[in-house]
Amino acid sequence: MNSIKPLASALVVLLLVQQAAWAEDAAAIVKAREIAFAKSLEDRDLEAFAEFISMEAVFFSGNRPLRGRETIVEAWAKYFDGPVPPFSWQPDLVEVLESGELALSSGPIRTPDGEVVGRFNTIWRKDPDGTWRVVFDKGS
Repeated sequence: MNSIKPLASALVVLLLVQQAAWAEDAAAIVKAREIAFAKSLEDRDLEAFAEFISMEAVFFSGNRPLRGRETIVEAWAKYFDGPVPPFSWQPDLVEVLESGELALSSGPIRTPDGEVVGRFNTIWRKDPDGTWRVVFDKGS
């Protein structure tokens, strides 16, 4: 009976370590997704951009939120015109819930000459197919 307590404690520690490793892996995946999401604007690829957005996403823009992938892509199409993107972004913070199903990425928004003009905050959700997609996006 006494040998069960140390074994149970060891299993709990092992599970906590494993959960932390899963969160780190998920954070790395979300960071890579955010970088690829930003690259879709750099590459002027609106179709690729759309694939990162959940069908039920909400983007905050101006006085009213944009709801749904189609509406968001339609509103963002203007940013894909021309040879040079009007801005860029890069994550400097990624946090994932312990459940591994929801994440926040955040970082600076820059003009083409590199000036920081704001900060983005994006909430990612892991879909049933295992793909991380944007569900909320808001700049400040």
